[in-house]
Amino acid sequence: MGIRATVGLEPWGPRDFPVLERSNTPAMTVYLGGPESAEKLATRHAKYLRLVESGEAAMFTVHVDSMADAVGSVGYWQTVWRDAPVYECGWSIATPHQGRGYASAALAACVDHAVDHGDRDLLVAFPRTDNAASNALCRAGGFELSGVEDAEYPPGNPIRVHAWVLDLAERRSNHRHPG
Repeated sequence: MGIRATVGLEPWGPRDFPVLERSNTPAMTVYLGGPESAEKLATRHAKYLRLVESGEAAMFTVHVDSMADAVGSVGYWQTVWRDAPVYECGWSIATPHQGRGYASAALAACVDHAVDHGDRDLLVAFPRTDNAASNALCRAGGFELSGVEDAEYPPGNPIRVHAWVLDLAERRSNHRHPG
């Protein structure tokens, strides 16, 4: 029987720019419009820091046991969907670390954080319809498929996405009133 790895989250910080760089490969961005320029990556990093500082987002690096470097990132941020305030979540696990359950563990920890610290009732995710791995992750993570929607990502690039929804309010209620 193999030893199971422990996955943990650490809040996004000023030194986490290399996590974005490791995820900025053609294979990692095939569903996201391709790799970003160094300038766009720097802008994304600054945005994460600003959103975390303001409380508009909870962004994390994903760490596994004693590995020196983060294996990816996960987080959620405030947005509006179908005229309601919700959180949207996203994740990225570097290619060499995929297929080991790290994304599932990281998403579960991220959901737990949103349940414990968030004030919105729903968490949504919008993977492209052809992104089998991310859609499977949503399904396995307890999200319910709400339908298919048109979106743009990056802006100006039309895509079709699955809208996945997780009821944070229900989880909070179950957490407070077990049984």
